[in-house]
Order: sequence, then C-alpha cells, then structure tokens
Amino acid sequence: MAIRTLPNYRRLPLCLNRLSWLSALVGLLLLGLPTLPLTAQPIQVTNQAARKQIDIPFEYENHFIIVSVVFNNIFPLRFIFDTGAEYTILAKREITDLLQVDYHKRFTLQGADLRTELYAYLVRDISLSVGAMRQSKRNILVLEDDYFRFEEFSGVQVHGILGADFFRNFVVRINYKKRIISLIDPQAFHQPRHRDVFEVPVQFVRNKPYIQVPVRIAGDTVVNTRLLMDTGASLALLLYTNTHPMLGLPPKVIPSNIGMGIGGFLEGYLGRIANLSIQNHTFHQVITNFQELPDYTDTLATANRNGILGNQLLQQFEILLDYPREQLFLNTDGGLKNRAAPDYSGLVVIATGASLNQFTIFNILPNSPATRVGLHQGDLLKRINGIPASLMSLRDVNAFFHRKPGRTIRLQIERNGVRLKKRLLLESLI
Repeated sequence: MAIRTLPNYRRLPLCLNRLSWLSALVGLLLLGLPTLPLTAQPIQVTNQAARKQIDIPFEYENHFIIVSVVFNNIFPLRFIFDTGAEYTILAKREITDLLQVDYHKRFTLQGADLRTELYAYLVRDISLSVGAMRQSKRNILVLEDDYFRFEEFSGVQVHGILGADFFRNFVVRINYKKRIISLIDPQAFHQPRHRDVFEVPVQFVRNKPYIQVPVRIAGDTVVNTRLLMDTGASLALLLYTNTHPMLGLPPKVIPSNIGMGIGGFLEGYLGRIANLSIQNHTFHQVITNFQELPDYTDTLATANRNGILGNQLLQQFEILLDYPREQLFLNTDGGLKNRAAPDYSGLVVIATGASLNQFTIFNILPNSPATRVGLHQGDLLKRINGIPASLMSLRDVNAFFHRKPGRTIRLQIERNGVRLKKRLLLESLI
C-alpha cells in the first residue's frame, strides 16, 4: 500500500488535552494551530425538503453528543459534536490509510509535558455526510496515532470530532431533550419570541462561542468569567485558577487528575462553587474542576478565557447558536434536568476489549474509600453487587460509584490472576 507523506512540516506550539474528570469526561483543546488552508466546500443536501432545516439525531452517552458520520461515502463512523473545536479531526488514521489518501502536511505537536512529540496530518478533499447534510472537498486533520483513547475513558466508540468548520455557516439548534441537532439556513431563521427563550451576549473567536458568566466560588465575591461553551466536554464547569486573582479554590476540594494531556496527567482539584449565573438563571453548588494553566499556554490561542462550560450544565437548555450573525439564544424548555451526581468512590475506571465490556481500575484518588479497602491500580472489575461486569457498559459501572454516600458496593476483582472480594463504602469527597 503506497502512502505518500511529506517531510515534517513545522513544529507547532500546540497542546492537545483530553479533559477527563474520573472516567466520564473527554474533551479536546487545540491551542496555537494556525488557520488551515481551507478550500471551497460545496454543500449538497440529499433531502430536497430539508434545505431550510436539516435535523440530525444524536446519541447522548456519558454527557457526550455523538452523531453518525459517513466518511468518504464509505465508512459509517461516530463523531463527537464539538462547539469547542475549530477543526474536524479524525482520530483513527487506519481509516485514511485504508483509503490510501495523500497526507499533505505533517504537523509536529507538543505534548502537555512539552517533551513528547506527536503528529497530525492535513488531509484534503474529504467527503462527510451527517444526516441529510453532505459536504465535500473538505480539509480535516488526521492524528498519526489515536492519542486520545476515547473509548477507554468514555466507554463509547468514537472515531473523531466534528468541529465548527462543519457547521459554522448555519444556525445550530441543540435540543438535548429530543436529542436532535438542527442545522438551519440563516435566511430562513427567525429570532425566537417565547417567554422561555432569552438571548445571551456571545463572542465568537475562531468560530468558538464565549460568554460572560458571573461565578461565586465562596463568600460574597463574584468574578465575571469568560467561558467557552464546549459541547465536546462532558463536565459541568472547569475554571483556570491562575487566570484571575479571585479564582481561588473553594474551602473543600480534593486533588484530582482532572485531565490526561498528551505526555502526562494534568493535575488539579475537584470541588463545588457556590453558584454561577447565566442571565437570570442561577445554578447552585456546581461540581467544578479547577486547573492551573501551564506557564507556556498561549493566552491569545485560548482567547483569554477563564474556563469551560460543558454539557452537564449546557444540557439544561435548548441551545440556538447563530454563527453567521454571532448570536446566542437559550431555551429553558428544551433542556434536561441535571441529575449528575459526583463520584463517591475515588476510582477511575476504563473500558477495554472489543466490546468495551472489560473494566480496569486506571487510577485511584488518595485517601478515598477505594484506597481504604485496598483496591489497586490495574485491578480488573469482574462483578459488582453480584452482577458480572461483562454484562455492563462503562456508564453502568460508574453508576454504582455515583450512588448516595453510605451505600456499600460489593466488588469482585481480579489481581494477578487471583479473585478477591472487596466491600466499598461510598462517601462524599467534596
């Protein structure tokens, strides 16, 4: 098989982050990537009746919006719908290898540790079909290796990320309750006039939406933060503590590996803030990740943001993003109630195997219930409360550890070929 690659093109000051809170969170942050040489992208709509509005069903798994994508009219794939990503990215290079595509430019990426070298390729003239929407002659990025391991940390099969370059010419409606994304012709769109709908000032930087959100961490001090609306992140809120002098930690936090950047873990904390407000809607005791940005972070590339709003909070609205006019409307009648509970075990579990039904303890929080009962990194979960783990999904497994504090979870694990039984008492960590 002849695969043509060009020599190393340039070194980019780029950090690829997979944001993960325990095993429920994967997000993508691309910093410092120069604008890709986009070519004309003719849009073909296969359903004539859908020219003014195309409805795309999605799956909502572990707080990820996942859409079906047909890649180059051949491969049915699954991509995360990501308003926080500027470009569409394929994480599985074996697909483009099989198609014998030309890799036009090879980018050298820096890992989060500033030592590990990683690579991505620019690929041209790709066709992507999502529902009745077909776009051809597209440029996308293809990772040289699957650095993100989406499946392990989310328990969901994902092949890539559908970025803003795919939907930036439309008004995008995200209805979490009905699980439908609508791409609306801007000429056919009329601003909603309903008591449940309100407009929120928004700024688009490189096609990514930012809003101002007053945040009260503790006490009476309110910080007006600038947050990225990121449907590619399954968390509720992430705050960068070193981007504002008043963005400190709340009184009760736990140290946590809040993310796994390429080349190493990103250390931070997990806690709750007192409240945050979006217009007149206030959310109390929001579970929040806290991270200190590395000194080498390019503030222009991050658009001087103070953090990220993810799906666990965004899902409480129906979202209308008018990209051409740079407007944002939120509808309180089209959202889901936030029933997400925190972890009470201290475990990070990943899914492996062809069917993603083998579960391994990837990490354990110090001084947590999991450490006290003697669980170890690398232990295999075989049974939970008597139920074979192989019959579960990662979401099912994690649901046991998100039950109310005071509950006892019976575990059967396998360590070095030996079966052991453990009784895990859940307790509040934050």
